[in-house]
Amino acid sequence: MAYKPTTIEELWAIKGFTPNDSQRDAILHIDGPLFLTAGPGSGKTRVLLWRTLNLIVFHNIKPEDIFLSTFTEKASLQLKDGLRTLLGIVTNVTGKPFDISKMSIGTVHSICQSLITDRRFSEGGARKNAPILMDTLSQYFKIYNKHFWAELWTAGGFADDEIAQNAITKYLQGREINSRHLAVTACIALFNRFSEENLDPKTIKTSDVVLKSLLKMYEYYLNSLQLNSYTKQVDFSLLQLEAYTAIQNFANSGNVFKHIIIDEYQDTNAIQEKLYFALSSGSKNICVVGDDDQALYRFRGATVENLVEFEDRCLTNIGKKPKRIDLDINYRSRKKIVDLYTHFIEQTNWENPKKLGTHFRVNDKIIKAHSSDVEPSVIVSTRDKAENVYKEVAQLVFDLKRTGKIKDYNQCAFLFPYLKGSTRVTGFSDAFEELGIPVYAPRARSFVQVDEAKAIFGLMLKIFDRPHYGNTSSQNLIQFRNWMIECMSYADDLMKEDNLLKEYVTDKKAEIKVALEDYNLLLNLINKKKWDRKEPFKISMIRDFAETPKLSIKAKKNLTNSYFKTVVELKEKDNKSYSIDYIINRTTSLDWTILDLFYQLNGFRHFRDMYLLAEDGTDEGPICNLGLLSQYLSRFMDEYGTLLTASFLSEEKFVRTFFASYIYALQRLGESEYEDADDPFPKGRVPFLTIHQSKGLEFPVVVLGAVFKREQAADQKEIIVRSILNKEGEPLDKISHFDNMRMFYVALSRAQNLLVLPQYTHGSAATEIFKNIFSNYPLHKIPDFDLNKVPEAALVKEDLGKSYSYTSDYLLYSKCPRNYMIFRKYGFVPSRSQTMFFGSLVHQTIEDLHHLLINQRNKTTA
Repeated sequence: MAYKPTTIEELWAIKGFTPNDSQRDAILHIDGPLFLTAGPGSGKTRVLLWRTLNLIVFHNIKPEDIFLSTFTEKASLQLKDGLRTLLGIVTNVTGKPFDISKMSIGTVHSICQSLITDRRFSEGGARKNAPILMDTLSQYFKIYNKHFWAELWTAGGFADDEIAQNAITKYLQGREINSRHLAVTACIALFNRFSEENLDPKTIKTSDVVLKSLLKMYEYYLNSLQLNSYTKQVDFSLLQLEAYTAIQNFANSGNVFKHIIIDEYQDTNAIQEKLYFALSSGSKNICVVGDDDQALYRFRGATVENLVEFEDRCLTNIGKKPKRIDLDINYRSRKKIVDLYTHFIEQTNWENPKKLGTHFRVNDKIIKAHSSDVEPSVIVSTRDKAENVYKEVAQLVFDLKRTGKIKDYNQCAFLFPYLKGSTRVTGFSDAFEELGIPVYAPRARSFVQVDEAKAIFGLMLKIFDRPHYGNTSSQNLIQFRNWMIECMSYADDLMKEDNLLKEYVTDKKAEIKVALEDYNLLLNLINKKKWDRKEPFKISMIRDFAETPKLSIKAKKNLTNSYFKTVVELKEKDNKSYSIDYIINRTTSLDWTILDLFYQLNGFRHFRDMYLLAEDGTDEGPICNLGLLSQYLSRFMDEYGTLLTASFLSEEKFVRTFFASYIYALQRLGESEYEDADDPFPKGRVPFLTIHQSKGLEFPVVVLGAVFKREQAADQKEIIVRSILNKEGEPLDKISHFDNMRMFYVALSRAQNLLVLPQYTHGSAATEIFKNIFSNYPLHKIPDFDLNKVPEAALVKEDLGKSYSYTSDYLLYSKCPRNYMIFRKYGFVPSRSQTMFFGSLVHQTIEDLHHLLINQRNKTTA
C-alpha cells in the first residue's frame, strides 16, 4: 500500500527542504491578503511553489481556481516546471494525479489572453472572440508603415511628416530629429503608457498643443485596431486593458479565482494593479511578492509604489490589510557580498518629505546572509587608468579559471548599465581578446553585426542580391548599405574556402532566375490572352500555361501533374476556382522558405564546425548566435508569410521587404539599452549582460563593468501622465537617482562567491556613492587578494525540478540527440524541412566527419 503523507512537512522531508520561519509562515498562510517582501536570493520562487502546492494538495483548491502570475516567460516556465515536479512527488507517493493544464499560470499577458475568452467571465458562459495580439515587432511595423504613419500624423493635425517627426522627437525625447523611426518608437512608448494607465483620449482636456496632437494620434491608433464588428487587434498594453474590461463587465469576477498570487509585484503597472484587485475583490485572497529595491521597469510603465504602498492600497481596494512577512535571508551570496549591497542601498535617503514617517522604499527591511563565511568576497581593482583596469580584471578571470575556482568562463558574468556604445564593454572585450578568452555579447552592438549573422546574411545577399537605394543622404541608410556590402564580402571569403558552398549559392541563384523567367513568361501569356489575373483559373487554361514556349521543366511539371489537375477541376465544379494570379504564384514559387535556406546553409563546413564546438563543450557562442538568427527568420515568416513566390522576388520586392525593411528595422530597434531577451550563457565564453538582463539570475563570479550611470531628467512620459491624472509618486527630480540605485543594487546582489568592482581614475569613474564606498568601506584589492579564499563554483543543478515531455523530450532525444540539442537546448526554431536538415544534410555531414576522424585515428594507431 502506497505511503500517503498527511502533512506538508512530510513532503518537505521527502524533497529535503527545510524552510526558515518566514518561509514556513508564508507557505502555510491560507486566508486573507498576504504581502511578501523578498530580498535577493531569499527563495521566493520556492515559497510560491510550496504555497501553491499546499493550497492544492492539503486545502482542496482546484488548480483552475488559482491565478499565479510572474513577469517573464523564463520565470513562468520555471514555475510551471517546478509545480509539476512537486505535484509529481505527491502523485508518486499517493497515486493521486494533478492536472494544472487549466490553471492560470504564466506571464500576465499570457493569462490575460485566456481570461478574455474564459467562459467564467461571461453571463451564460458564452465564449468571447479573442483579439489578435500584436507583439512588439508587429506593433512597430504597423505604425512605421509609411501609409499608416501618414494617416497617423495627419490625424494629429500636422502639415507633413517632417514637421510631425521634428515636433514629436523634440517633445518626447528632448531633441528635434527628422526621423520616422525615432518618432514612431517615441509614439509607441507613449501610446503603451496611455493604455497602461487606462486613459481615454477623448476625455482629456489640455492646452498643450503637441499633447493634443499626440492624443488625437492615439485615438486614431485605437480606432484602427477595430478591424470589423467581430475582430480587433491589441498590443501587449491593450491586451491587459481588454482583460480588465472583460472582468469589469462581469459582476461575479471577484469570485472566479479563490487565490490570486503575483510574483515580481514591483514591476506591475497601473492597469495590472486594477486587474489584480478586481479579481481578488470577492475572495480577498491576494498574495503579492516582490522587492522594491529591484524595481527596474519604470520605462515600461511599472509603478514601484504598487509594492511600496501595497498595505494601504490593499485596505482601500478590498477592505483588508494584508499580513506582511519578510523573506529576509539570502541563500545565494557569501556574507560580505550581502553586507556590501545592503550597505549600498542604505546610502540614499528614501524618506518621503510630504508624508511624515513614510518612505519611497519598503521600510524596516533587514536582509541577512545565511552564509557565515566572513572571508573576503568583494574585491576592487587597483585604482588606475581604464586600460590597466581592464587587463587586471581580465587576468583575474583567467586565474580563476586556471585555478579551478570557476569550471567554465560562463560562470563569470560582466554586468553593465548598458552595452551598446559602451567604452567599458569594448575595453574589457579587447583585454579578453589579448588573453585568448572569448566573450559572449551579441547585444553589445546590433545583432546583425555578429560574425554568424554577417555570414548568413552575406550568403543570402549573394543569393537574392541586395536592395539598391540610388543616391541617398541618410547616414542610417548609408551605414546599412555598407553593412550589406561588408556581409557580401564576408560571404565571398567563405565561398573561396568552400567550393561546395560556392556551387550551392550559384544553384540557388539559378533557381531564382528560372522562377522569375517563368513568371514573366506567364505574365506575357495572360497579357496576350487579355485575361484578368483576378478571374478564375479554368481547367482549359492548363494547356495554354503548360505549353508556353521556354517555360521551365519544373513549371510544366507543376502544371501538368495529375493531382493539380484534379484539384483545379474540383474547384471549378464547386464554383470556388483559384484565381489566375494564384496559379501563377503557385507555379513559380520556390520550394524552400527563408528558414529552409538558413538550415541548408548550416550544413556547410563553416557552420558545421560551430555545431561540433558546441557538441564537445568547447564553445557554444556561435551556435547560440545561430539559434537567435533562426528566431529572427521565423519571426519574419510569421509577419510576411512563408512562400517565396516569383512575384514576391520580382522588382526587388522581397529584398526590400526582408533586408531594407525587416533587417533594417531590427538593426534600428536594437539600439535600446533595455534587454530582457532570454539569451543563453554559452560554455567557453564570458557573458556580457545589461544589468536588466541579469535580473533574477545568479553567477558564481560577478564583475560590475561600470560603476557609473549619468542621472537624467525625468522622462517626458512620466511628466505627461502625472499632469493628466494629477497623480503623485516619487519626486520627479529623484526618479533617475532612485532608479540608478536600484539598478546597481540588482547588479551587486547577483554574485554568489565573488563580486569584483573596478576603480577608474579618468572619465566617468564612479557615482558618488561608489566613490564613498571605495574610500571608506573595507575592501581588498585584486593584487592583494588570495584566490584560495574563493570557493569553487558548483555545477548548476535544477533546484526546483524540471518536467520533461514524452513527445517533446524523450522521443525527440531518442530520434536524434543532436536534433534535441539544437531545438531544446539552443532555442532553434524548426522549419517545415527540419527533417531534411537533420536527416540528410547537417546530420549526415557531421556523421561523415565523425567517421573520417575515426578512420584517421585508426590509421594513426595501426
